[in-house]
Amino acid sequence: MTYEIEINRQRFEAEPRPGQCLRTYLRERGWFGVKKGCDAGDCGACTVHVDGEPVHSCLYPAVRAEGRGVTTVEGLASPEGELHPVQRKFLDAQGFQCGFCTAGFLMTTAALESERGGDRDDGKLDDLPRAFKGNLCRCTGYRAIEDAVRGVRHTELPCAGKAVGSSLGAPAGPQVVTGTARYTFDVEVPGLLHMKLLRSPHPHARIVAIDTSEALHVPGVQAVFTHEDAPDVRYSSARHEHPTEDPDDTRVLDSVVRYVGQRVAAVVADSEQAAEEGCRRIEVTYEPLPHVTDPEAAMAPGAPALHGDKGADARIARAESNVAGEVHGEIGDVEAGFAEADVVYEETFRTQRVQHASLETHGCVAYFEDKEDGTGERLTVRSSTQTPFLTRRALCALFSLPQDEVRVVAGRVGGGFGGKQEMLTEDIVTLAALRLRRPVKLEYTRAEQFYGATTRHPFLITIKLGARADGTLTAVRMRVVANTGAYGNHGPAVMFHSVGESFAVYRAPHKKVDAYSVYTNCVPAGAFRGYGLGQVTFAVESAMDEVARRLGLDPLVFRERNVIGAGEPMLSPIGEEEDLHIASYGLDQCLSVVRRAIAEDRGDERVPAGWLVGQGTALAMIATGPPGGHYADATVGLLADGTYDIAVGTAEFGNGTTTVHKQITAGALNTTPDRLAIRQSDTDVVRHDTGAFGSAGTVVAGKAVLLAATSLAERLAAFAARYTGVARHLCTLGAEEFDCAGRVVTLKELYEAAHARGAQEELTADGHWGGSPRSVAFNAQWFKVAVDPGTGEMRILRSVHAADAGKVMNPMQCRGQVEGGVAQALGATLFENVRVDERGEVTTAAFRRYRLPQYADVPRTEVHFTETRDAIGPLGAKSMSESPFNPVAPAFANALRDATGMRFTELPLTRDRVWLALDASESG
Repeated sequence: MTYEIEINRQRFEAEPRPGQCLRTYLRERGWFGVKKGCDAGDCGACTVHVDGEPVHSCLYPAVRAEGRGVTTVEGLASPEGELHPVQRKFLDAQGFQCGFCTAGFLMTTAALESERGGDRDDGKLDDLPRAFKGNLCRCTGYRAIEDAVRGVRHTELPCAGKAVGSSLGAPAGPQVVTGTARYTFDVEVPGLLHMKLLRSPHPHARIVAIDTSEALHVPGVQAVFTHEDAPDVRYSSARHEHPTEDPDDTRVLDSVVRYVGQRVAAVVADSEQAAEEGCRRIEVTYEPLPHVTDPEAAMAPGAPALHGDKGADARIARAESNVAGEVHGEIGDVEAGFAEADVVYEETFRTQRVQHASLETHGCVAYFEDKEDGTGERLTVRSSTQTPFLTRRALCALFSLPQDEVRVVAGRVGGGFGGKQEMLTEDIVTLAALRLRRPVKLEYTRAEQFYGATTRHPFLITIKLGARADGTLTAVRMRVVANTGAYGNHGPAVMFHSVGESFAVYRAPHKKVDAYSVYTNCVPAGAFRGYGLGQVTFAVESAMDEVARRLGLDPLVFRERNVIGAGEPMLSPIGEEEDLHIASYGLDQCLSVVRRAIAEDRGDERVPAGWLVGQGTALAMIATGPPGGHYADATVGLLADGTYDIAVGTAEFGNGTTTVHKQITAGALNTTPDRLAIRQSDTDVVRHDTGAFGSAGTVVAGKAVLLAATSLAERLAAFAARYTGVARHLCTLGAEEFDCAGRVVTLKELYEAAHARGAQEELTADGHWGGSPRSVAFNAQWFKVAVDPGTGEMRILRSVHAADAGKVMNPMQCRGQVEGGVAQALGATLFENVRVDERGEVTTAAFRRYRLPQYADVPRTEVHFTETRDAIGPLGAKSMSESPFNPVAPAFANALRDATGMRFTELPLTRDRVWLALDASESG
C-alpha cells in the first residue's frame, strides 16, 4: 500500500508496522515530544492533533492517520519559531514541574482554544475538570496548569544579583513547552536492541530448570539471560551513600523468586515485539514454596523464611523470622507515664501501598562510546534515575569495572518521588550490553511499574498516648510494623526514619518504640516521599486529636502545649541524632496560620442541606536531609565569552534544583541567571553527588554550589586586583565586568588575561558539602470538609497549608512543591491503593484500576510560608520537597472525625469505607 502522512508540516511516506500506534510511529521519526505515560489512553501525555482534533496517540492506529495532518507539541510554534500563545502562557505561569505531562496539557488546551467562539465550542475551557478529564499530572497539583490556561503570569526576570527570592522560571522551560527537553528515551541510538523481562507467576518458588531454546529461535532474538548468566553477587537495589544501610538480599537474576512479578529471565531482540515473543517461548519449571503475605504472620514461628539461606554478611536483622531490620528503645518508663495520665488512648492505624506513578516509567539505555584518549570504548548508561553516581558505583562493583570505564547520565527525569532512588533496570541492561557489546534498552510498561518496581511501605502502627487533665503528655508508646515486601531495599532505613521526627516533635518524659521491617512475598516497597514519616504521622496526629477531644481541649491548643520549642532537644527513643538541630523555628508561625484560618472561617453556602461539616489540623517535622552524610560537589567557572558554567551532579525531575542553583550562583556572582549555563546529573561533570533524594537538592547540592560560586567570586576579584594593580577592596564585580576604582574590565578580558598569564586556575572554583549538620523543617495542614452521610461523598471546602521553608529561594517554585505534595498526599488519603490478592499479586496494575488524583479531585490549597532564616541551609533555606506530604492524611482524618464523630484508622478513606462506617453507626 502507499502511505502518506504530514507531521508538523513535513511529509512522510514510511508505512507503519501492522498494529502500530501513532505514538510509536511519531517517536520513531524523532518527534520525542510525544510521551508514553500509560499506553492505555489514561494519562494524556501522548496527546497530538489529527486534522486539528486532539487524540491519544497511544490508542490511535497509525494507519488511520494516512492522508491526514498530524501536529505534535513540536509543531505548535510557528515555522519562524515563535511560540504558540498556549506555549507562552504555560511558560509564563510555569504550568509544569517535571514537564513529562506538559505536552498533553498543551495540546488539549490548544485544541480547545482553537474552538473558542466557534460552532464546536462546548464550553470546556470554562469547565477545566471536564476539559482535562483525560490528562494526568503527578507533580503540580493542577493549580499552576489552571493559571497557565487562564493566562496568569508568575515568572519574574530578576536584575543582577537579585535572583534569590524571585520567581525565576525553570531554565528548561522553553524546551519543556516546545517538546524539545530530552528525557531518558528521547535519543536516537544506532543499532539499538530491546529488552523484555519474563516475570514470575508464583509468590515463592525455586527455579528447577529454564529452557530458552525456543525463545532463541524467534527471529530477531539475540540473547536470553537467566540466573545462570548473572553475577553471583548479592546487593540491594536501594541507592544510599552508605550501601551498608540496606541488606544485601538481591541478585540480578535469582534462582529463587519471592513475589509475583519478580524477573526470571531477560530477552534481548531487534524489536520489542520479538523480545516479547521470546519471553512467551521460555519454558520454566518451578518448585512452588510456601508463601506469606501478612507481616505479622511472617514474624510468627513456623513462617516460611524468605531469606533464610543468607548469613550475617547480608546484614538482615533476623532472617529466620523475616525481620529485615528492627529498632527498640525507651526513654524513661512508659508504664509509669501511663499511670500518671488522666486520659490514655490506644489504637491501631493502618496505611496502604501507594505507587509513585511517575509518568516517565523506569528504564535505561546502555551503549558504548569511544574514550576521549582513543584507547577503546567505555559503557554509558542513560537512565531515569535520581542517583547517577551511586548507580555507577553499584554497577562497577557488580560487574568488577573501574569507575572510569562507566558513565551514568540522567536526562531530564519525568518524576521521581523516591521511586528512582533504586537500581531496577540498569543492572540487567548492563549485563546484556557487556555480553553483547551492543546498545540495549529496557523501558518499563505502566503495568510493570506496579508489579515490577516498588511502592510506599504499608504500615501497621499501634500507638498509646497518655496525658494529664491540663493537656500535658505523659507517655507515648508505639509498635510499628512495616511491610518491606520480598526484598529489603530501603526497608530498615524507612522503618528507622519513621520513628524519629514523629516522636521527637512532641515533648513527653516517657517514650518507647518497638519497630520492625518485615519481609513478605509481596512486591517490594521502597523509598517514597516522606520516607516513612507520613505513615507514622498519620497515627501520631490522629491520636493527638483524639486525646485532645477526650480531654475537652481544642486540638490546636493541645498541640501547642506539647510541641518542642526552639532550642529544645529532639528526643526519640531510637536515640538523639547529634548533627540534627533546630537551626530555625517556624512551627509557631505554622500553627498561627492555622489558627487564623479557623478564626476567619464563617461557614460555607456550598454545603448541601443534611451534609456534615468539620475541620481538622495536623503538623509534621522533618530533617532537612538524611543522616550519615549526603555529599555534593560543584564547580563554577568563568567561560571565554564572559558567562559562567555551573557543574553539579544532582538530577532534575521537577524538584526545581536547577533553577535554585542558578539563582544561588547569580546572587554570589552578582549577575543575571541568563548568563549562567548548567551541566548536571552526569558522572562526567563533577567528582561525586550522593543524589537527588532526602530533600537534598537545595540544602546539600545548593550549599556546594554556593561555596563554589562565592569562592569563584573571591578568586576573580583577587585576580582582577592583580591585573589592574588596584586594591582588592576597590574591585567590584558586576553582571559582565569588574569596576576597579573606575577602570572597567570585562569578564571576557579577564578570562583572556588569565590564560595569557597561565593563571587558568583562577577562573574556576569548587565547592563541597557533606550534608551535616542538618536542620529541621515544619509543616501544618488544615482542612474544612463536608460529608454526605447518605452516600459517603466527601468534599474539601478549604485547604490551608503552612510551610517553614526558611528563606524561600523561589516562591513560585516552592509553592508548586507544596501544592504537588498536598495533591499527591490527598491521593494516598482518599483513594490510591496498590491492591494485592492472597498470593501477593498486584491487582491494580493500570491507571484506570488505580485511581490517581485528577484535575477535578484536587482543591486549590492556600499556601503560606513562615518568616524564618535557617542558620545551616544555604542563604537560610530549608528543604520543602517531601515535608508537605506528611500532615495531609491526619489533617483530613481529623476533619472527618470532627464532621462525623467517628475515628477512621485505615487509609485510604474511600467513599465506600466512610459510608459503610456511618451506616453501621446509624444502624447500631
